[in-house]
Amino acid sequence: MITTRFAPSPTGRLHVGNIRTALHNWMLARKSGGRFLLRIDDTDAERSREEFVDAIRADLAWLGLAPDGEERQSQRLAIYDAAFVALRAAGRVYPCYESGQELDLKRKIALGRGLPPIYDRAALALSDAERAAKEAAGIAPHWRFQLDHAEPIEWEDGIRGHQHFDPAALSDPVIRRADGSWLYMLPSAVDDIDMGVTHVLRGEDHVSNTAVQIQMFTALLAAQHGARQNLPHFAHEALLVGSEGKLSKRLGALGCDAFRNKGIEPQALVALLARLGTSLPVEPIADRAALIESFDLSIFGRAPARFDDAELERINKAIIHQLEFAEVKDRLPGGMDEAGWHAVRPNLSHVGEAGEWWRHVTGPIEQPDFSGEDRAYLAEAVRLFVWGDDPWHALTGALKDATGRKGKALFLPLRQALTGMDHGPDMAELLPLIGDAEARARLERAAT
Repeated sequence: MITTRFAPSPTGRLHVGNIRTALHNWMLARKSGGRFLLRIDDTDAERSREEFVDAIRADLAWLGLAPDGEERQSQRLAIYDAAFVALRAAGRVYPCYESGQELDLKRKIALGRGLPPIYDRAALALSDAERAAKEAAGIAPHWRFQLDHAEPIEWEDGIRGHQHFDPAALSDPVIRRADGSWLYMLPSAVDDIDMGVTHVLRGEDHVSNTAVQIQMFTALLAAQHGARQNLPHFAHEALLVGSEGKLSKRLGALGCDAFRNKGIEPQALVALLARLGTSLPVEPIADRAALIESFDLSIFGRAPARFDDAELERINKAIIHQLEFAEVKDRLPGGMDEAGWHAVRPNLSHVGEAGEWWRHVTGPIEQPDFSGEDRAYLAEAVRLFVWGDDPWHALTGALKDATGRKGKALFLPLRQALTGMDHGPDMAELLPLIGDAEARARLERAAT
């Protein structure tokens, strides 16, 4: 069974890049009938906030991405301690005593010499006595995972194809701070093993992390289970860029709240992000099953995926034109029924605009100043106005025969008199909503 995970840190709100990652992991799992897990990576106690945990859950619910299970890293610290002990016993983690300032200086020196700014493993050369002296001086160590330089790190990436890393060109990653708290790398690998994650799908900014974690997976499985099991399948999708084609800080601020405030429907956001960065066209597909059926990692490209607000608005408008009354009735103005929704729906770009159009039904409306000729025409409309099953076509048909008017000259004065607008919903649908008495009163007022 395919098992995927979405693992946000609750240090802020989800942004559009996070949403896309969550969606693609959800789709990958759903296509195979697998499991989609939510893992809250909250080991950073100082920056993690419960309000953001709640917001992550609420955002996923709004998007319709229900997880099949949830885990909290803050509740799994004993598991990470056990893994750390096992790796230390296997000689794969080691203590380091450099300060942040010292490490920064080392990086600058390496760069100045034209060398990659990777850790020089100086801590491995310390004797037991030197380590004891540092700790006696009150210097608590941070801990690094020791990469095995003997073999290259390779894997077949689900999007990027064959990947090859020389471990000697990578820094041994810090996995634990001097205060005992955890960084991202080791807990993530431990959890993926423990939770049976089979596919890790994330942004291409994690490619080098994957190279490191592959060695962690292998070391953990060997240390804890005595044998190598199957590693997860990895895939790294291109990052989002703005419509101008550059990485944009603005994208980091675009979250579900921002989309909701703009009147974007979750179905529209899902339809856009589901195919953004793939070879398939972005279309206003509200049917999740159809989107899932077309989802395939093989159609993802390597080029940055361009997020365009105008394209989202286009998709949103088309999605709204598909929404049924039952899906929106709680967001419509009082008194608007199913017939009202169907009348105004083709004119909407956002559901919130329905109230503006509904006011043309309920009134009051402002009519333009009509010419004498048009007032005479509207007086004829009052004389010929008869309510029935299809009052609009009955009225316009009678007026065409009586006056010889056609086209704009026939329809526009009537629309202006009845709604105060030059354009809008189909009058054949709108007039029955206005009603016999109110429609007649508006025509009479316009004719005088």
